[in-house]
Amino acid sequence: MDISVIIVNYKSKEKLLHCLQSLEQSDWSGLNYEIIVVENASGDDLVPLANQFNHLKLVWSNVNLGMGGGNNLGISHSSGDYILIANPDLIFSTSAIKELYQYIHNNPSAAIIGPKLLNPDGSLQYSCAHFPNFFLPLFRRTAIGRWFPVFNNRYLMKDENYNQIKEVDWLLGACLLFRRGELFEQGKLFDERFFMYFEDVDLGKRAKRLAKKSIYLPTAQVIHDHMRSSARLPWYRAIFFDKLAKAHLKSWWRYFLKWHLNFK
Repeated sequence: MDISVIIVNYKSKEKLLHCLQSLEQSDWSGLNYEIIVVENASGDDLVPLANQFNHLKLVWSNVNLGMGGGNNLGISHSSGDYILIANPDLIFSTSAIKELYQYIHNNPSAAIIGPKLLNPDGSLQYSCAHFPNFFLPLFRRTAIGRWFPVFNNRYLMKDENYNQIKEVDWLLGACLLFRRGELFEQGKLFDERFFMYFEDVDLGKRAKRLAKKSIYLPTAQVIHDHMRSSARLPWYRAIFFDKLAKAHLKSWWRYFLKWHLNFK
């Protein structure tokens, strides 16, 4: 098997259907592939999809394992030499997967490949960034970021050319291609201490530690119908009332414990 596509579903059945349709219409010439969808205890009935898509395998979890845990479960049921992590809210251009595969296959120094992500209206999503510093939430979640936009712009590399292939610190985890086993720790790709958020930053750090590259590949284009759910409330309310925001802040703290305070 060449590529295993892993998709974790959580109450995203309609978007998942469109994602699977775009995968079916992608250019898979010369490649063997499988699509593994993990139903992450959301209650969605995905059984009808198994009869609609030939390459699809469904895996169920009885509990919500989070983003990393759900993908690890899917990977454990896969057999591809390469693993494509994909959110259910993606629409792939016909050539995107072939572009990603050919680049990583021909460039052994690259451990992580991510495409150009576009909003549904065709505008650019900033999908690669520098490694964060400890004060990132102050700039991302408070008025400080609006008063001094240079900090957020620098973090998201907004002044750089998003039409050029480039090595970056880390790539948004919505759509990433890996070699099987290369970044695995204790047999798993994702560190499950990160229930949601910062698992992609962690992967970028692990690649850097191994002297491997994270590559942004703009010739591969994917629509990402994404809402930044963790930023619905200001931080001083979110830490009390918003579960996703609390998950984001917990992951941010665990990331710094792991990489800056060396609590492995």
